Amino acid sequence: MTTRPARGRRPGRADTRAEILAAAREAFAEKGFSGTTIRGVAAAAGVDPALVHHYFGTKDDLFVAALALPVDPRAVLAPVVALGADGAAERLLRVFLSVWDDPDLRLPLLAVARTIFEPSGQALFRDGFLKVVLGPVGVGLGIDEPERRMPLVASQVIGLILLRYVLEVEPLASMDADLVVATYAPTLQRYLTGELP
Repeated sequence: MTTRPARGRRPGRADTRAEILAAAREAFAEKGFSGTTIRGVAAAAGVDPALVHHYFGTKDDLFVAALALPVDPRAVLAPVVALGADGAAERLLRVFLSVWDDPDLRLPLLAVARTIFEPSGQALFRDGFLKVVLGPVGVGLGIDEPERRMPLVASQVIGLILLRYVLEVEPLASMDADLVVATYAPTLQRYLTGELP
């Protein structure tokens, strides 16, 4: 009795997913988001491009996976976008604080935040995170000039991350979440919907 070979796509090696992610991180860091292609990542990992799509879906999904965040920021920000631009700053801050104040998520997030100071991390944030995560939030909210407004929002949020969570500067580090929202939301809302100079 002869056995027939199994049909269908040959399964990847056990470490294929990790190899693809490593190749993606390197590519995004060196070439930026725009210069990175699924084909290029696949070639660097020694796999077929279809396998990259199989594991990660789109280039945006691959980028978010390469960031190694403990949550998908697009998913947690979806409810903020769904309710529109009015009051979006307060909702954005509440979601942001709920994620960062979660003790199970904070350590992995801190590790990612610290990479912003490395050359490769700077490229990942500048060329990818703003484009893949924050840019679509602005577009989804229907604000005018999202390409101008969302970096302004990011400047406040990054400052908050650095002072409250990385450097633990008081009184911000121990400030009640409601007070943080009351303090930051008006500025963020102005960046989202107010008049800009």
